[in-house]
Amino acid sequence: MTDASKTTYKRVMLKISGEALMGDQGFGLHPPTVERIAREVQSVHEMGVEICMVIGGGNIFRGLQGSAQGMERTTADYMGMLATVMNALAMQGALESLGIHTRVISAITMNEVAEPYIRRRAVRHLEKKRVCIFAAGTGNPYFTTDTAATLRANEMSCEAIFKGTKVDGVYDKDPAKHDDAVRYDKVSFDDVLQKRLGVMDASAIALARDNDLPIIVFSLDEPGGFKGILAGEGTYTIVAD
Repeated sequence: MTDASKTTYKRVMLKISGEALMGDQGFGLHPPTVERIAREVQSVHEMGVEICMVIGGGNIFRGLQGSAQGMERTTADYMGMLATVMNALAMQGALESLGIHTRVISAITMNEVAEPYIRRRAVRHLEKKRVCIFAAGTGNPYFTTDTAATLRANEMSCEAIFKGTKVDGVYDKDPAKHDDAVRYDKVSFDDVLQKRLGVMDASAIALARDNDLPIIVFSLDEPGGFKGILAGEGTYTIVAD
């Protein structure tokens, strides 16, 4: 294991969407993709960095879509939280197959498959170099996994949130639709909110801003991207004041 003193951050939160685990499928989990992301996490873990993770549930069920189809919002959100637990367990399996001790910590009590969220215990896991995957969001409806990731990152004293997406940063407009889209190297929290840049939802951005927690947006599809940024290279956008 290499020395974490050579990296930019010692403890980080990796936030990825549930859709990132789908691969080229339109739904569900794609095991080779889960394994590829686990290897990215492994490469950073081997640098001595302490890693928290939050994974969305949109590849299985998204609360907002459920409520749009007439389901009660609270029930739909709880179903979305359960989807994040399924993703967390899949990632735990992939990481442990690589020899990385991992804990799934759920905001909704389900003792048979995950630990309950106890802040001090979670911090101890990180100190022992275990990867902590925080599942079931905040445990409350009406909050996204973006907000959960920001909340847990603050509680765990993470130094940055790494938001893994399909593009290599934050653009002034959708680069998939506009050839002239311009990537920001750095953008302020207020600009993200005012220009509705879609990095994370507004409550997550506000929580990060109020606690001076930088958000680094990078491409999860770029092999070695996560490790590269921690080593001080690569392409990304940093959201900070």
